[in-house]
Amino acid sequence: MATDIQPYNDSPDFEKRDFGRRDFAKEEAYMRAKKKLEKLVGFYWHLAVYIIVNAFIIILITVNSNQSLFSFGTWATAFFWGIGLLFHFLGVFGPGFMFGKDWEERKIKEFMDRDRSNWE
Repeated sequence: MATDIQPYNDSPDFEKRDFGRRDFAKEEAYMRAKKKLEKLVGFYWHLAVYIIVNAFIIILITVNSNQSLFSFGTWATAFFWGIGLLFHFLGVFGPGFMFGKDWEERKIKEFMDRDRSNWE
C-alpha cells in the first residue's frame, strides 16, 4: 500500500520543498486581471446598449413627434445617460487614462524621437 506521507526531515533543503503550495502571487495577479477584464466587458456592453437604445429613442422621437431633431428634448436621454457612461468609463479606465503616470515619459520619448529624426 503506497502512501503520500513523507518522513520527517530536518535537512536545510527541507524548507525549500513545495508541499502543494500554490503560487499565490500569480493567482492574485490572475484574479486582478480577470476582474479588470470583467469591468472592461461590462463597459463595452454598456456602451453598446447606450448606442442602440439612444438611436432607437432619437428615431422614435423624430418620426412620431413634432419635435425638431435639434431640440434638447430629443437628445436629453442620450445626454444624461452619457454622463453616467462617462463615469463608468472613468471607473474602468481610471481618471489617469489620458494623463496617467507614464504619460509624461511617453511624451518625452516621443519628442526626443521626433527631434532625433529631424537631425539625422
